[in-house]
Amino acid sequence: MTQNAIGQPVRRREDPRLLTGQGRFTADLAETGQAHAVMLRSPHAHATITAIDTEAAKAAPGVLAVLTGADYEADKLGSIPPGSPFITLPGTPPNPGFLARPPHPALPTTRVRFVGDTVAMVVAETLAQARDAAELITVDYDPLPAITDTATAQQGAPVWEDAPDNICFRWSAGHTDQEVFDKAVHVVKTTLVNNRIYVGALENRGAIGSYENGRYTLQTGTQMPHYIRDSLHEALATPKENIRVRVADVGGSFGIKNSVYPEQVLVLWAAKRTGREVLWLGERSDGLLSDYQARDNISTAELALDNEGNFLALRVTTISAVGAYLAPKGQLSPTVNVQALCGVYRTPQISVSVTGVFTNTAPTEVYRGAGRPEAIHLLERLIDEAARATGIPRLDLRRRNLVRPEHLPYPTPLGLIYDSGDFPAMLDAALARADAANFETRRQIAKQQGKLRGLGLAHYCERIAGAWSEHAWLELDSTGRVTALLGTMSNGQGHETAYAQLLSEHLGLALDDIVIVQGDTDRIPSGHGTGGSASIPIAGAALVDGAADLIRKATPLAADALEAAEADITFTAGTFRIVGTDRGITLQALATRLENPLAGTGFWLPETPTFPNGCHIAEVEIDPETGETRLTAYTMLHDFGRVLNPNLLEGQLQGGVTQGIGQALHERVVHDPESGQLLTGSLMDYQLPRAADLPALQLITLPTAAPSHPLGIKGCGEAGAAGAPPAVMNAIMDALAPLGVAAIQMPATSERVWQAIQHAKAL
Repeated sequence: MTQNAIGQPVRRREDPRLLTGQGRFTADLAETGQAHAVMLRSPHAHATITAIDTEAAKAAPGVLAVLTGADYEADKLGSIPPGSPFITLPGTPPNPGFLARPPHPALPTTRVRFVGDTVAMVVAETLAQARDAAELITVDYDPLPAITDTATAQQGAPVWEDAPDNICFRWSAGHTDQEVFDKAVHVVKTTLVNNRIYVGALENRGAIGSYENGRYTLQTGTQMPHYIRDSLHEALATPKENIRVRVADVGGSFGIKNSVYPEQVLVLWAAKRTGREVLWLGERSDGLLSDYQARDNISTAELALDNEGNFLALRVTTISAVGAYLAPKGQLSPTVNVQALCGVYRTPQISVSVTGVFTNTAPTEVYRGAGRPEAIHLLERLIDEAARATGIPRLDLRRRNLVRPEHLPYPTPLGLIYDSGDFPAMLDAALARADAANFETRRQIAKQQGKLRGLGLAHYCERIAGAWSEHAWLELDSTGRVTALLGTMSNGQGHETAYAQLLSEHLGLALDDIVIVQGDTDRIPSGHGTGGSASIPIAGAALVDGAADLIRKATPLAADALEAAEADITFTAGTFRIVGTDRGITLQALATRLENPLAGTGFWLPETPTFPNGCHIAEVEIDPETGETRLTAYTMLHDFGRVLNPNLLEGQLQGGVTQGIGQALHERVVHDPESGQLLTGSLMDYQLPRAADLPALQLITLPTAAPSHPLGIKGCGEAGAAGAPPAVMNAIMDALAPLGVAAIQMPATSERVWQAIQHAKAL
């Protein structure tokens, strides 16, 4: 096994340049001579625009353009595409789907619908000049009633006139019989809030637009360059062949930079109108207002059980806020991954009903897990609630309902067929590594110190990599280097390392002889992009297929060089050999004989998904006098199939778990219920998790190969964020339930925990 082989902890190739300040993020692409753009944003959550006076701004020094919705409309520009198509799960009748899909122009003309809605854009020679001019724009607003509360959105003031009861869509999946609930010995019901999240990527959003010879070029940070290009063609009302999207380094995305934003449209439009390259860089306060946000749903779940605690049926009703506009992927999270409600359990019937509602808030988009964390949080907390309601210990309740190896392949009631995993072994191993057997001793010690201690777990199974395809294009040149082009886009995962590691194993080349190219829609013919934990499972498989194609095409050349029959040539460890002899030629030596580069192409379209799974166990300690909650231990065992690189895997899990802990304990976007004003408008008000909030994370691999994948890989990117919120919240409830606390919602801040304790004392 070589040091670069699959399974080895190869250090990230990206890190030397990133750690020495040589990364090329959007801000690093700024050049002398670029014009600067500033966005004027609405201070109202909902208002009619009665007049905009831009004359003073246009006359300000250095101003090149001041553009409003009237200009946008006059140039006949289009809408940011609202909402991608719905899926219909097996056994589910066709859904009503969208009831309202209002347009989303990059600049509105008559009405603003959330604080942060873009009203005008100023383009000037310098950033300071653009800012000064923006302050000279006078906008007359006629404020309207605003609704920011998801629970009451259907009774609130209309966000859109043609959306009765503020309903954007209705969608359902699966089936349950009312008779099952009527005859069940136990029916346990709970309602849980999945709090609205500001994603807070390290790199703020930015965009650089240029226009030359009838073509637009956008430089921006995104996970999906080709998807951005195809969406821009609608907004700019031009063929997609007239648009190029280029991406350098991306400082985090987590799904939130997947889709087109108004600013990306506007810098391109401004570049065409001014004849200048136009740069816009968002600031943190701007992002808190205008970035697509995430989660924000309320679900009521009912679980029917028999006298032995066997699950009979699960019924879920969800209200999900899409915000003021339906983002390009805005309906995906509450619908496309509801299959995660199956978990690792045998539940004969499951039904889900989702209502998407408009609110006067920033639009919501996919965010790490894209519905899987929401479903797993609901399911795992419901099971703990069922254990308390029935008196069946929570571990016993889970064990008697687990899908076991002998049940595989196991068809779930929502259309999946689990093909791998040992869920009972996973649970037992996680409990052992978390030292759950001695938890009660730790609880008693904490009690003697005046503290409450709780242990919580979450067991999950995800569906990954079953919905789209990827291509890979390889080129071997006469220097012996291979260049690989892929339509995915790294935003921190380490693609340059992971893809090179795959090619190193299959082509026998050193990492330094492999070049990975992503992020240019002119150079790369097509690509779905990065998302859904699927880059390595799908694009990695396409890359290996491309390597095999390259070797097939090189074999006749090797046979000629070795003066042997092609049928007698084999390729292993980077060398072509004549069978039964010691004669051979390396791929790199063969490359020196090439007159023209040798190309290989690869493709992978999964026939079935993969099923990564795992078990998270969290332990907390609570001070009942203050509500302060401290996470004292965290263990995660996981099965992601064959591990490509343990270092990259651990990095993915550390980040995902931390984000999940942040949602459980700290993070929540808050609006004033009367005015709709954003109250968490800075990182002084919106609490992201810090290193001091975390214990040492035990992250342990317990893999089983993915039968349906050529490399046995399952995918890992979102699992940390999926299991952490319910594990932490179940631990908090385990600590508080003995006091009579019946429920607590995320985020379990010190104030909320203290209030729950006081409420229980008063009963």
